[in-house]
Amino acid sequence: MKRQFKRHLTLAGLILASLGIVVMHNAFADNNPNAFNRLMKPASERNAPPESDGIHDPTADGTMMLQTPREAFSALPKSRSGNYVDWNRAIDEMLIAPRSDIRNPDATAIVFDLNIVREVKGSMPDVVYPHKQHTQWLDCANCHPAIFIPMKGANQISMASILMGEKCGVCHGKVAFPVSECRRCHSKAKPVDQP
Repeated sequence: MKRQFKRHLTLAGLILASLGIVVMHNAFADNNPNAFNRLMKPASERNAPPESDGIHDPTADGTMMLQTPREAFSALPKSRSGNYVDWNRAIDEMLIAPRSDIRNPDATAIVFDLNIVREVKGSMPDVVYPHKQHTQWLDCANCHPAIFIPMKGANQISMASILMGEKCGVCHGKVAFPVSECRRCHSKAKPVDQP
């Protein structure tokens, strides 16, 4: 079962799905400005079959060959949001093995184990950005320098920009957990003031 699933879920497939999302997002943007945040749909509308999910082209020959998410995700660890799969745990438990290179199935990922803490104003906890979980899926060039300039203080990030599909919102709400899961990013408590 695990081996069969690994065959179906490759980084190439995720990239193609992401490209399909971008195309569909552009097509729907005029009609629905919130179409990009598909993972915030009601539970009954999530993980629809590829031919009716609003992401894949239902007229494309390959769409009908894809597994339904319900079938593909059934053996994976569960999550409370998004598509209800804990993808990081699935990697850690070796239930899936994303490809590092679309053309070379033997290439290995360069996993960068570094957390970046972004202090935020107000009482909301600070944001912890874990490079490890991101680089298990993506090469650095996917984000740097086009989305994030790799230099301290060089990136202006706001929840407004994220909700509009920029910065973190390029993936979160589309192919990664939705931005409604605040505490998954805002996870570092602010220091308690000493009297």
